Amino acid sequence: MSQENRLEKTNRINLLYDFYETLLTEKQQTFLKYYFLDDFSLGEIAAEFEISRQAVYEHIKRAEGMLEAYEQKLGLLKRHEARSEAIIKLGHLLDASSISLTDKEIAQELLRQVEQL
Repeated sequence: MSQENRLEKTNRINLLYDFYETLLTEKQQTFLKYYFLDDFSLGEIAAEFEISRQAVYEHIKRAEGMLEAYEQKLGLLKRHEARSEAIIKLGHLLDASSISLTDKEIAQELLRQVEQL
């Protein structure tokens, strides 16, 4: 896996963790926090909890799977990203020095979209 893919995965897991942390077990929360947020290695986590690296890896993989399953069912991250994108577009439209009637209509539609998300 390339460095860029690892960074994307880490960012995605961190965002999913922000939304679904409380739905995970305490152990899953702890291992994900150590691995993705605090950048601990599998070996460091294994030493801290006196378990094998393989056990840590399996806990992390299971927790990642749970986060993805929650996202697939609830879609909180997807809705958040859509809302953020709409707000950015709206900001660009409204920052324009002269806003045409068409742009105002687009801005109003984006606002409606944000309100529904």
